[in-house]
Amino acid sequence: MTHRKQTLLAVFVLLLFSPLFVFFAARGSAIAQPSDVQGVDPPYSLRGPHPVGIGELGLKHSEKTLQLTVWYPALEQDGLPAGIVYPYEMKMGSPFGTVKVASYPGEAMRDAPFDLSNGAYPLVILSPGFSIGSSSYAWLAEHLASYGFMVISPEHVEHLDPENELWRTAITRPQDILAVFAYIDEQTGPGGTFEEVLDPARVAVVGHSYGGYTALAAAGAQIDTDSLVQHCERAQEADEPGVWLCNQLLPHLADMAGLAGLDSAPENLWHPWADRRVDAVVSLAGDAFFFGQPGLAKISLPVLAIGGTADRDSPYTWGTQPTYEYTSGPKKARVALLDAEHMIFTGPCESIPWYMKFFAGQFCADPGWDRQYAHDLVSHYTTAFLLAELKQDAAAAAA
Repeated sequence: MTHRKQTLLAVFVLLLFSPLFVFFAARGSAIAQPSDVQGVDPPYSLRGPHPVGIGELGLKHSEKTLQLTVWYPALEQDGLPAGIVYPYEMKMGSPFGTVKVASYPGEAMRDAPFDLSNGAYPLVILSPGFSIGSSSYAWLAEHLASYGFMVISPEHVEHLDPENELWRTAITRPQDILAVFAYIDEQTGPGGTFEEVLDPARVAVVGHSYGGYTALAAAGAQIDTDSLVQHCERAQEADEPGVWLCNQLLPHLADMAGLAGLDSAPENLWHPWADRRVDAVVSLAGDAFFFGQPGLAKISLPVLAIGGTADRDSPYTWGTQPTYEYTSGPKKARVALLDAEHMIFTGPCESIPWYMKFFAGQFCADPGWDRQYAHDLVSHYTTAFLLAELKQDAAAAAA
């Protein structure tokens, strides 16, 4: 292909992207403001003591193969390359496939042996944002693994087509997480891959955006039709920035019910997609409006909710705030990143392909925030919360 044809193709891809930028464009509460906190290293933002390994697995589920990426405490071994380059990816679908927005370096060692000297590790299931690749969150996965967690992230099968995919993945994503749990049961049994390395009795689910919705569902939240319809009616009357989500979902409630195996959409609470082993949940700008107060109240587990107050894709008042206010557990925390936007949680953008240079800001920039420092804060609070809840670490609980 000539350079001119490559350039025209890239321009076409970018023009195709542009309409979609709107789409992506102990109780306690904390507000983080960049002018106040940058330059201060929160203690749990520093990398933990464990070297980290990375591997890939696959499981058959609902006539598809669900790819899993696993990060874990590892033994350093001669001959293994130390370090890896992660792509920050968007799943565009045909004809473009998966597109690399940027890339960034990591420190994980591919296929390194498990470190079994510390016993079995707690499990963290990490659900990515809608149509965003798992490797886009490797910065957080590596960090958690360095503190002695095994992190498994499913590559949800979906692509950037909100009209056809948003309603569908509202059903298939929670089912994916249940399939991961079934796989864990198999692999922690006698002779399984994780028999000695993973403790299936200590589990948290973490997710960003639609992954936050997925994490909340795994923790017990239930879709509530009445709350969803009322929320969307208010949003449409007020012309709120997240109303496009309602426009993609409400016309498909019957389709969602059919995919869930129901005859029709329930008037109120849907059936749960929870797993009893989930001990804690972290929602990063998670879509909580599906559930309303009745559905979120079904969560009685410890909850950490983090979100940006300038988020227009999953608005703070649609996700982070109700998650904190309406979940019923006695231990919950909320962190507000003042004036931060939706994509602050996705991958670092240390190397940007030439074809993304002009538009990379839509995915990589956040006004007023240093992206690395925002990641440090998210790493700090998430790590401290999970150490406290899954390892009963008193110092982490105090943080």
